[in-house]
Amino acid sequence: MKPLIGITIGDQAGIGLEIIEKAIPKVKDICNVRIIGKILPQDTITYGEVNPHYGRLAGEAIREAIDLALHNKIDAIVTAPIHKKAFNLGGWDYPGHTEMLADLTDTKDYAMMLIHKNLRVVHATTHIPLREVFNQLTTERIFITIKVAHNACRQLGIDEPFIAVAGLNPHSSDNGLFGDEEIKIIQPAINKAKEYGFMVVNKPVPADIVFAKPYDCIVAMYHDQGHIPLKTLGFKWGGDGWKSVDGVNVTFGLPIIRTSPDHGVAFGKAGKGTADPTSMISAIEIAVTLAKNRRKYA
Repeated sequence: MKPLIGITIGDQAGIGLEIIEKAIPKVKDICNVRIIGKILPQDTITYGEVNPHYGRLAGEAIREAIDLALHNKIDAIVTAPIHKKAFNLGGWDYPGHTEMLADLTDTKDYAMMLIHKNLRVVHATTHIPLREVFNQLTTERIFITIKVAHNACRQLGIDEPFIAVAGLNPHSSDNGLFGDEEIKIIQPAINKAKEYGFMVVNKPVPADIVFAKPYDCIVAMYHDQGHIPLKTLGFKWGGDGWKSVDGVNVTFGLPIIRTSPDHGVAFGKAGKGTADPTSMISAIEIAVTLAKNRRKYA
């Protein structure tokens, strides 16, 4: 039986509904789809506008999808992009999807994985100011992220994933020359992960080379460290705009499955019929894989 994938509407001033509509015919052979959320009449939508009403509806759709997934009414959630300001103005006090999903599923240990083909990246920290990264990185947080990365890869069908942990400082601090976070915080997390039997590279790998090596997954220390290489590979610029956008965001550690295109609302393309659905298609395909593997190992 094909899994049932619930797709939330996202912010209707953006490209969400367009890429959903374009993606559905491409995935009809592998899953059934349920669109979740109140869809406004197209002639009432002002595209490219930060609108609290659209933000409120986007949040209501996410909340409904979480409830459906928790009650096994759908097999996975795929979320269309939201606009964070409209989302907040609409009454949702979360930095984004991930934090809302964690809160409403009462999940403490979770992490974001970005996927583009064979590149998989999990983040120890995400939506915080860069100066706060040094304060929030702890050995336990990095260990939990390694654990999530290991379990995520297994859910994706990689039985014995080989994981690398990126350094935080230039050259992974060069034995303490450029900082001591690698020695005091990151290395103990790697050691603990290895004690648990996880296949992890022995030392933090400098961030400027770690993405060039064929690891099954890489643990990044902060948002842009992981996003930049993935988007460099997955996003193609055509001179007058993005020609193709491919990358998927998956939240692992939740009691439910959630994937999302790894791009925003693209207000500049909204309402023009030119939005690229590649990331949405990929997000649905990965949601299907995860749903099937969950059934297999349930």
